[in-house]
Amino acid sequence: MEAILTIAAVALYLTAVGLLVRSLTRSPGRTNRSWQIPAAAATTLHIVYHFWIAWKTPGGVDLHFFSALSLISAAIAAMTTIVGARGRMAALGVVVFPLAAITLGIYHLHGHAPSPQLDWRLQLHAWLALLAYATLGIAALLAVMLWAQERALRQHHFHHWLRALPPLTELESLLFHTILAGFILLTLTLLTGMLFVEDLFDQHLVHKTVLSVMSWLVFGGLLIGRWRYGWRGAKAVRWTLTAMLLLVLAFFGSKFVLELVLKRH
Repeated sequence: MEAILTIAAVALYLTAVGLLVRSLTRSPGRTNRSWQIPAAAATTLHIVYHFWIAWKTPGGVDLHFFSALSLISAAIAAMTTIVGARGRMAALGVVVFPLAAITLGIYHLHGHAPSPQLDWRLQLHAWLALLAYATLGIAALLAVMLWAQERALRQHHFHHWLRALPPLTELESLLFHTILAGFILLTLTLLTGMLFVEDLFDQHLVHKTVLSVMSWLVFGGLLIGRWRYGWRGAKAVRWTLTAMLLLVLAFFGSKFVLELVLKRH
């Protein structure tokens, strides 16, 4: 069953990418919506895969390294499918859908590990964290798109594929709205962590917490800078990518070291 779900989801992701690329190549200013059906089906199967494993595995949803990567990529793919239905945001799928297919394939090949039993409070904390990382991951992709557009404008060399992206002001506005949503989710993640996690040292969460708080401060500083001083452009991109790097190190860096290097689950 797992193999069937994986193959079907990966095939649908690649179909969505192929339809997107063809559409963007033929008419960069707008995309038809033929890609949405395979994209929606792929993300649905991707999420079903994880719940199928959760049903079969003691402890519920697997939240180890490769599973977490796959879950977050599924959430980003779902958000991309929803947001991409409007305007020119569909271009995100060219990057997001292949990554989702790759992470699902790696997770399936790596195998599954039983998760520790978590009560509802820690499960709430874990799901808030996954949503925060997915939302801010979208923000990081938007920041890269914004950087590419501004660089092309400065050099007066506007590549054909950049015409598929939204106008600069629209992209910038969407970036900050996405950061705000992710910042709220990250705030709730940190609050539930402080309330529900019993021993940071025993659970090897100190580095993760410190880096997450640093990321929260950078994202918060960027939002204040935007509101108070009108920060935008290259400064917004640098702050966004710096904060996201800290968040990636917090979550996946600590998981990589603990689970894949030190073999602690």
